[in-house]
Amino acid sequence: MNKNKQKVTFKWAFKEYIWPRKGMLGIGLILILIQSASGMVAPYASRFLFDDIVPNKDMDGLWVLLTVVAASILIRSMTSFSLARLLSVQAQHMISQMRVQVQSKLMKLPIGFFDNHKSGALVSRVMTDVEGVRNLVGTGFVQLIGGALTSIASIILLLQISPIMTISVLVPILIFAVVMLKAFGYVRPIFRERGKINAEVQGNLTETLGGVRVIKAFNAEKQENANFEKGVDRLYQNVKKSLTATALIGSSSIFLIGLASTGIMGIGGYFMMGGTLSMGEFLSFTLLLGFMIAPIVQMGNIGSQLTEAMAGLDRTQELMSMKEEDDPEVRHEFLKEVKGDIEFHDVSFSYEESKEVLHNISFEAKPGSVTALVGSSGSGKSTIAGLVATFLNPESGKVTIDSIDMATVNLSSFRQNLAVVLQDDFLFEGTIRENILFPRPDATDVELQQAVKGAYVDEFTDRFEDGLDTIIGERGVKLSGGQRQRISISRAILANPKIIILDEATSNLDTESESYIQKSLNELMKNRTTFVIAHRLSTIRQADQILVIEKGKIAEQGTHDQLLAAKGRYHELHTYQSRI
Repeated sequence: MNKNKQKVTFKWAFKEYIWPRKGMLGIGLILILIQSASGMVAPYASRFLFDDIVPNKDMDGLWVLLTVVAASILIRSMTSFSLARLLSVQAQHMISQMRVQVQSKLMKLPIGFFDNHKSGALVSRVMTDVEGVRNLVGTGFVQLIGGALTSIASIILLLQISPIMTISVLVPILIFAVVMLKAFGYVRPIFRERGKINAEVQGNLTETLGGVRVIKAFNAEKQENANFEKGVDRLYQNVKKSLTATALIGSSSIFLIGLASTGIMGIGGYFMMGGTLSMGEFLSFTLLLGFMIAPIVQMGNIGSQLTEAMAGLDRTQELMSMKEEDDPEVRHEFLKEVKGDIEFHDVSFSYEESKEVLHNISFEAKPGSVTALVGSSGSGKSTIAGLVATFLNPESGKVTIDSIDMATVNLSSFRQNLAVVLQDDFLFEGTIRENILFPRPDATDVELQQAVKGAYVDEFTDRFEDGLDTIIGERGVKLSGGQRQRISISRAILANPKIIILDEATSNLDTESESYIQKSLNELMKNRTTFVIAHRLSTIRQADQILVIEKGKIAEQGTHDQLLAAKGRYHELHTYQSRI
């Protein structure tokens, strides 16, 4: 990653997360300085102990010294507790807020984004990428500043005792600082890559667990295990690289600090033998030296943590800067009274560049009408439905609702008038009641019962011990396909939409259930603009218009009787299905 990108990320992190907490971080910094200052009392006092109090057998002075040192230890322990309590809790609070922000941002991204990313990988973006930032706003960032100030204060005191010894220590420490900066420059891209690999591995694992029935049915456990093992190995190789860099920092610190200590022993011994340095001054110097070196070594560990935090922030900032599908600058039209007049004006669409799926589609679905979309698999029926639902946007041409260009319509104002029932509709883990109430959690019990009866859900819930409060399991695995479909239709009835999209809504139903649902759908579709994607042509005889889609174009258009009389593609499909 280039330095400009790093600067942009840090500026964003500083503006979003550090500056708003400047007061709390300021208090944390003061606490660290108090903690460091109180910690220096004992080393500095040792000089007086050995040079003044012990030689003079000053008992009163000894008691005063012990009182001061004991007070400094108490202050240090209290500030240490306060610091951890203040910054650690604040950091966890910030992580919670960030997770909410990232999840909220995800929900505002277009459907195409989710089509290109595995759900498990996105879970990692929400839960894992933000974890490292506790070091940015937690103790790490403050300790970095506090440690630097502590080192400076220690250097001033050391210079007072012996300038030559102090300079001899600073040389290897400066070399260590250079090594540390180089190592961090090397390790940051590795941490960023780790986030990606971790997201991929988590995504694959989530997918594997979700498709466990298919995996077991095809005896494919070995290949799934092998795929997971490959992902874990990639993660291991990445960690191995970063460990090499952090090990280099650790070994460098041991070597250079050991070198400095050796130099101090030699120079200190020489000065003491020459009578220019007392035993108390030497002891005080060596103890204070720890206060200068410890923060610098600690900065190596904190630097690794901050580097990892910034790598996670790189990915978070990348996501947070993505364009939302409901862009207020473009989508500024708010729908009020929706009639449901949907019109396609010369619409073309492609999922990939230069590979059009729809070619110059034009038709009108009048308010309250039923438009059926039929055709072979891959002809473009679901794409048309996706454009109606605003899940997709036209490459050229436009889709209008009540003569307003859909591209300019606020999505929330449109989708509150929309209901979609898919061929394999999604049910959430929980109860049947919770799933039906999903579009309108505040619906009355009367409205709920109307939706339940309208989709004949009560026909099977009355046989369940817990009725509507029956737990259905993840994605409704405890129910049959027909039961799940009826719950989905009941949910759509409760939403009370102006526009309905039915993607082969009766496909998972047995003959008896289909009979029930067809009646409820007829009631649901009254006075509502409805789009039906149908494979079984028997379900769309009463449609106001049928569009036969072939190779992304409208091959035929008309009513059931008109298209049969035309003896074209629809007649072929109908004749073929009648024989089955």
